[in-house]
Amino acid sequence: MQTTDNILSQVRAALAHNAHLDPVAHPVEINVATRCVTLAGEVPGIAAKRLAAAAAAAIEGVDDVDDRLRIVPTASLGDGAIRDAVCKWLARDVDFHNCTLRVFDSGRLQVLRDGGEDSSGAIDIVVEDGVITLRGHVISLSHKRLAGVLAWWSRGCRDVVNLLDLKPAEEDSDAEIIEALRLVFETDPLVHPEQIAIASRDYVVTLKGIVGTEEERRQAELDAWYLHGVRRVINEIEARP
Repeated sequence: MQTTDNILSQVRAALAHNAHLDPVAHPVEINVATRCVTLAGEVPGIAAKRLAAAAAAAIEGVDDVDDRLRIVPTASLGDGAIRDAVCKWLARDVDFHNCTLRVFDSGRLQVLRDGGEDSSGAIDIVVEDGVITLRGHVISLSHKRLAGVLAWWSRGCRDVVNLLDLKPAEEDSDAEIIEALRLVFETDPLVHPEQIAIASRDYVVTLKGIVGTEEERRQAELDAWYLHGVRRVINEIEARP
């Protein structure tokens, strides 16, 4: 049986090797208790965050990973400004036009938009220390994943905790990952979805195609990493000006 010290040592090595995290530049606090590893600290981006959690989960003797890693935000904003940005993304997206939107502000729940009797869901938005939490329910896994990506796009965001339920329940699959990512690409103004092919196997996403700029290539990869449930992203897109 693995000891706590052995697990700690192996997690540290895995974070350096698999997630490419410099322990000096980006120190990660690691705690082990009852076969659960908790990771806390600040990492340079979403890929490092996902890879770190996956690396810890792969260690023998680890049954669960509590991922409390935060990314370095693109801008330093207060929680109110971040909350406004999330609300703007969700409110103007056509896929959530019939969805009730509510926010927690100063300890009170405020209704931003009432979806009415034909509501296609209800999303409650909480922002605390740059961490965006989404609660409530939506009608499909694709809607849940899109809502999470829109939250990640919000300037100042350090992490997204996507706790949205599904009504009705839906089985997850690689086909659903592909469908959701296509929806995200169609929503992203920086990406031309018709130029990118998406494949997914065991929740590892591969992107192929030709785009016009390196910025678009990077943005497509970020969108895939942001997608809830994706384990890894292989970016084979070529940028040809």
